[in-house]
Amino acid sequence: MELKQGRPENTEGRLPREVRVYDFLDEIKVEYSQIDHEAATTMEACAAVDRMLGTLMCKNLFLCNRQKTSFYLLLMPGDKKFKTKELSKQINSARLSFADAEDMLKYLDIEPGAVSVMGLMNDKEKVVQLLIDEDVINSEFIGCHPCVCTSSLKIRTKVILEKFLPAVGHEYEVVKLLGED
Repeated sequence: MELKQGRPENTEGRLPREVRVYDFLDEIKVEYSQIDHEAATTMEACAAVDRMLGTLMCKNLFLCNRQKTSFYLLLMPGDKKFKTKELSKQINSARLSFADAEDMLKYLDIEPGAVSVMGLMNDKEKVVQLLIDEDVINSEFIGCHPCVCTSSLKIRTKVILEKFLPAVGHEYEVVKLLGED
């Protein structure tokens, strides 16, 4: 694994959804580092990638209410436990659960294992609400996938909040998750 500045030199063989992320970031002049790696399917594999990136390990959870009328993308530290009751209370939404892979693909053009804030660029109808834990907000960098699980990006949190999100027309809500029993 080698951390490189900006987009990969060669995008041949990469999925169109990944290349669109690089194109968009370049278009809005966002600086980022990128690394290719094996699919990170465990928290240990994610931790290894995050060590290479020098970022806080971030869980990205795609959630919905029971009626599937509200969808949420939650960014939280990887070492915190996710408690649906704790989050539900803060956002006034009962019965949160993980959304289906079909909805993930439909709204974010992402498949399970690659959930990322970058997917919001594909949410043209602004269906998905972004929720960010305060510990993620307070970190200098965010590590995220470019809509595929075999590559990761390192971007300044401030740039995500002040440049990327306005460019994709999304706002965010800060939540405070304790992750305790």
